[in-house]
Amino acid sequence: MTELDALRGFALCGIIFVNVPGVMHMTGTVDGAVQPVRHVLDLLVQQRFFPLFSLLFGISFALMLRSARDGHSRSEAVLARRLLFLVALGALHHLLQPGEALLYYGIGGLVFLLPLTRAPLWLNGLLAGGLTVAGVTLTSGGIALVPGLLLAGFVIGRTGLLHRTRQSTTGLATAFCVSLLLATSGLLWQEQEPLSAGFTRSSAIAGLCLAAVYSTGLLLVLRTPTGRWLSDVLEPLGRTALTNYVGATLIFVPTGHLTGLWQSSHWGGLLGLCAGILAVQAIASNLWLKKFRYGPLEWVWRWVTWWHPVPLRKDTSSARFA
Repeated sequence: MTELDALRGFALCGIIFVNVPGVMHMTGTVDGAVQPVRHVLDLLVQQRFFPLFSLLFGISFALMLRSARDGHSRSEAVLARRLLFLVALGALHHLLQPGEALLYYGIGGLVFLLPLTRAPLWLNGLLAGGLTVAGVTLTSGGIALVPGLLLAGFVIGRTGLLHRTRQSTTGLATAFCVSLLLATSGLLWQEQEPLSAGFTRSSAIAGLCLAAVYSTGLLLVLRTPTGRWLSDVLEPLGRTALTNYVGATLIFVPTGHLTGLWQSSHWGGLLGLCAGILAVQAIASNLWLKKFRYGPLEWVWRWVTWWHPVPLRKDTSSARFA
C-alpha cells in the first residue's frame, strides 16, 4: 500500500532527529535555557514520530497475518518468526543505539500480539486503549507506549479502517482538525515544563495528538498534485525503512564522533548530519528499488518470516510475498 509506505518513510525522517542527539548525549540546555533547535525538536519531533512508527508496525503485522491465512500458512508460526527476527536484530542494534525500538517491537509483539491473534476484535481494541493510557499516565510515554500502539495498529489493520479512509476524505479532514485542536492544547500544556520536555505526561499526550495531526495531514496532502511528488520521495524510504533505520545508526554513530557532536551543543551540525543522511538514503532507496523488490534487511526478514527464499530481483518471475 503506497500510502502506508509514504507514512513509514515520513516517520523514518522524524525519528533520526531524536535518535542522533540521544545516542550522542548532546547537551540540550546552556545556562539553564533550552537550546533553540532542541526546543523546536521537543515541540515538533520528540515523541511525535515514534508513536506513528509503532502504529505502522502493528498495522504491518495485521496485514502479514492476513496474508499468511489467505495463503493457508500456519499464521501464528509465521508471525512468531517475524517477531523473533526483530528481537534478534533489535538486540544487535541495541549495542550501537541503546533504547532503540526494534527490540521492544519484537518483545511487545511476542507478549501481546501473538497471544491475541485470534482474540475478538473488541478485546484487542480495549487492551490497546488501556495499555496506551497506562503508558502515558504511569511512565510518561516512550517505550511504555509500544504495547498499546502495536495493538492499536493491529486493530486498524484487522478492521480495514485504512481502506475506508481512502474512500472518505471528509472523515480524514475531520480527524485532522480534531487532532490539531487537541495537539495545540497539548503543546500549550507541554510548554509549562520546557526543561523536562520529552519526559513528561504532557509531552507524551501532545506527542500522540501531534502524531495524529502528522499522519492525517500527510494522507490529505498525498491526495493533492503536490502529494504525488512527495510520495515519490517518501515511498522508497518507507519500503526500505528497516534497512534505513539500522543503516542510519551505522552512519551517524561514527560520523557524529568525527564531526564533534558527542556530548556537544552543536545542534546546527545535528540538523546538517540528519538531513544529509536522509538525502543519501532517499536517493539510494530509489535506485535500489529500481532493480530489487525489497531492501536488504527487508528481504532477509521476509525470508525468515516465510521460511523459504523470497525473490529479490524484479526480473524474477516467481511469486511475490507480502
